[in-house]
Amino acid sequence: MSRALAPAVPPALAAVLARDPAESEGFTLLLLSVADGWPHQAMISVGEVVALDERRLALALWPTSTSAGAVAASGRATLTAVVGPTSYALRLRMRRLADLETPLGGTLACFEAEVSAASADQAPYAELESGVRFRLLDREQVLARWRQVRQALAAVGEGT
Repeated sequence: MSRALAPAVPPALAAVLARDPAESEGFTLLLLSVADGWPHQAMISVGEVVALDERRLALALWPTSTSAGAVAASGRATLTAVVGPTSYALRLRMRRLADLETPLGGTLACFEAEVSAASADQAPYAELESGVRFRLLDREQVLARWRQVRQALAAVGEGT
């Protein structure tokens, strides 16, 4: 059953995003946008998202990706994630900022997102056990890159 939440990053999701990436390895968020009139889904990790405050996020996407183009064109996306038994959906108003340059991450498209609506879904007859999960193939290299990207994303909030 879906219920509306305040237009903010839910505390359970904010807690996951606040952790060091090593503590949330495998946690996947889905970024939903519309490209060429069709729904488009991108899987992103905690290495590409930082909660700047209770209503704003900073996201890093590959600059030539379908998602980066679709989000830049429309200024809208939905971010979904499963935390514990709850599936969250955040409607985001997004704006592209200057690209991020990090030694390990290279050039990334940077977006600032404001939560315009949020919802939580739980079924009364079943409990979610997980969302999409992954396993890192080169754990130390990826975690080092994620930490650099997150540090650059966190700086986005300092300039606004």
